[in-house]
Amino acid sequence: MNEHEKVNYLEFAARDMAASKGFFSQVFGWEFEDYGPAYSAFSNAGIDGGFYTADMASDASKGGALVVFYSSALESTLEKIKKAGGEISQDIFDFPGGRRFHFREPSGNEFAVWSDQGL
Repeated sequence: MNEHEKVNYLEFAARDMAASKGFFSQVFGWEFEDYGPAYSAFSNAGIDGGFYTADMASDASKGGALVVFYSSALESTLEKIKKAGGEISQDIFDFPGGRRFHFREPSGNEFAVWSDQGL
């Protein structure tokens, strides 16, 4: 649903479009629709968005926005990410209100997953 002045769509660079699409499909169940060879839109992610072919990646330590997923089973999600070829860039740590970890998907974009379960 489109809401006035609310976040509506996210876009990420992808060095390896096929690897990024495969990763997010396998781990999070995202669905993709290609619009030519250099762009693929995703859905079933909580918010719609897309990947465009580019040799760069989002990195929170360099000022990039950090997109954070929620999981009711943090360790299970971490294992799914590793099995699908994701790289854990910051292992599980506690923070006020929960626990989280950071990871990089195959194109190098950084994301995080948090949980309030198991505290």
